[in-house]
Amino acid sequence: MSKKYRVGIVGATGAVGQELLDLLVSRNFPMESLRLLASSRSAGKKIQHAGKTYVVEETTPECFDTLDIAIFSAGGTPSKVFAPEAAKRGCVVIDNSSAFRMEPDVPLIVPEVNPHAIKNHKNIIANPNCTTAISLMALCPLHREFGLKRFFAATYQAVSGTGVAAMRELENQVRQYANGEPITHEVYPYQIAFNVIPHVDVFLENGYTKEELKMLNESRKILEAPHIMNSTTCVRVPVMRAHSVAINAEFEKPVSVERAREVIAAFPGAELCDDVENKKYPMPLFYQRKQKCGVGRIRKDLVFDNGLSFWVAGDQLWKGAALNAVQIAELLASQDK
Repeated sequence: MSKKYRVGIVGATGAVGQELLDLLVSRNFPMESLRLLASSRSAGKKIQHAGKTYVVEETTPECFDTLDIAIFSAGGTPSKVFAPEAAKRGCVVIDNSSAFRMEPDVPLIVPEVNPHAIKNHKNIIANPNCTTAISLMALCPLHREFGLKRFFAATYQAVSGTGVAAMRELENQVRQYANGEPITHEVYPYQIAFNVIPHVDVFLENGYTKEELKMLNESRKILEAPHIMNSTTCVRVPVMRAHSVAINAEFEKPVSVERAREVIAAFPGAELCDDVENKKYPMPLFYQRKQKCGVGRIRKDLVFDNGLSFWVAGDQLWKGAALNAVQIAELLASQDK
């Protein structure tokens, strides 16, 4: 009989927390028990799922005494407070925030890319940023085949990346527009409906945002390739769910579009969707709630030597967050047998 785990979701009432609940159950993760944890203001809330009623509990250090695995999706501050407590009490933490990603002794895991790195964990494992995880579904197989040197990326990030309140704001703004009402905004600095905002996360002194530098730093760590160079511009777009990324990459070896298609099609996290004659290319509309990320518009780059240009789309709430975290938990369980 396979081992079963006592699992907790920290931040269970948020958008990613709800996806974690659904995925843990639908993918039949071997659970002895499942506890939903959140802040004190959400304690006592009841959540119905798959015929069961879960009562949300307040997150406290003592919660982790009776958990084997805790998946955190509550933001950086709660992670910094509670993840070390959980780890100290013998609970393995899978953290969705950026709090520990660049710590040298914390593995940053994408199971299709670097599953071997998980063996070095000290009870805290980091989940990468959403755009990094989605982009790597194309970059990783190409890197393995051709040797990635550098790449430019422009992201088209859905409002799901900001959370439930942002998703509601987009819905409200579309409704307000249709009704001829004044369009209001609270979550974003500007109206997001019928607009794009070239601003995701906080700006740094060099003019980039923290989100943009995550692509550089996290890709280097996950691919174990500190030499890779990158420049990214992150843009919020009026899409409800699923991010897209336009990438121009240069490689060490001569590239072939045909071979690029072959290695992407064979990669477990990617789905080749590249038939422009029949207008088939990845779009967020078709990659919501899909495990694989779509890769298409593959072509020789006109600027880079040994370069390729391509487009990736994937569900931010799944591969960009909850699904990757559950896959990490599954990886842990597979090594426990």
